[in-house]
Amino acid sequence: MDSDNSTNRRIPQQERGERRVAELLEAAASEFAEVGYGAATMKGISKRAGASIGAIYQYFPDKAAVASALRILYVNEMEDRWMKVEEATAALSVKQRIQRFVDTMIRFMGEHPSYITILDAPADSKRDKETRARLRARLANVFQTRRPGVSPEHAYRVACVALQMIKSMNALYAEAKPQERLEIVEEYKVALTAYIEKRLLHRKKQ
Repeated sequence: MDSDNSTNRRIPQQERGERRVAELLEAAASEFAEVGYGAATMKGISKRAGASIGAIYQYFPDKAAVASALRILYVNEMEDRWMKVEEATAALSVKQRIQRFVDTMIRFMGEHPSYITILDAPADSKRDKETRARLRARLANVFQTRRPGVSPEHAYRVACVALQMIKSMNALYAEAKPQERLEIVEEYKVALTAYIEKRLLHRKKQ
């Protein structure tokens, strides 16, 4: 009985903690998006969240930890969206699929303006490597489902380059004026399509 009562007491407290963390991350996203990662402060985040400075330090030791937690949320959401795109575009060409992936990324950045600003934040190198590996493997799988004759190694290598191109697009997109961003996206679609077609669609069998 004592154990059950203890569990019942802990669950609401845990839920309150999770809600509090979610509120702090939402406030942090607003802070990062408005003033940038460099100028953002723990005090500014706590103020936006309507919390004491001590409350935020209870969950996060510093600003980098806040950005890291926010990045994890974004990566998880992005992977979920990519999975849906992967399923929805199974019957499309590689060219059409890669363009859908780019469109998904752009919509995501539009909905989460802080995503661009935390690209400058310190990253957990181990977690970052694991994330990149998962995304590369997922994109390589997309290539192979449309071009079964392509080796897994080649598909993975092309996926690495394609994702690096998309990463460079993020940086230019962030620097560009709002009216120029769509043009930059279109340029990258052209570049990605040309690269994918050259390396996958028109690749001669060895």
